[in-house]
Amino acid sequence: MLKFRVIEHGSNAYHEMVSLRDIVLRKPLGLSFTADYLQKEINDQLIGCYKEESLVACCILTRLDDSTVQLRQMAVDNTQQGQGIGRQLILFAEQQSKNKGYTRLMMHARKVAKGFYEKLGYSAQGPEFEEVGIPHNEMSKEL
Repeated sequence: MLKFRVIEHGSNAYHEMVSLRDIVLRKPLGLSFTADYLQKEINDQLIGCYKEESLVACCILTRLDDSTVQLRQMAVDNTQQGQGIGRQLILFAEQQSKNKGYTRLMMHARKVAKGFYEKLGYSAQGPEFEEVGIPHNEMSKEL
């Protein structure tokens, strides 16, 4: 059974989250996080997904304006992918966003994940673009 938790910036759980994101999202691209980059997350909502007591997935919600929140840094442990964890994490993030009064969730989705998000009701907005050296699409969904 999966458990979802809001993680406090700077906590031990936060450092686990950064490590998971680094392994899944950054290292494969030859990138790493800077202290300045991580400091910008201090006001974001940090979400962890746990199986038993192990962090298996995470994401970040960043307020853009009164109606829109951006999903960022979604990562599922490589050994846990394909089990529906990402889908459940998105549904939890959507509910958290609704609870805070947001009516739209958007993201910069990696091109390889576009189909995953489309199955959850997201649609691409505008042309494909490059971010962190790989193709992305801006995608959004009305909540």
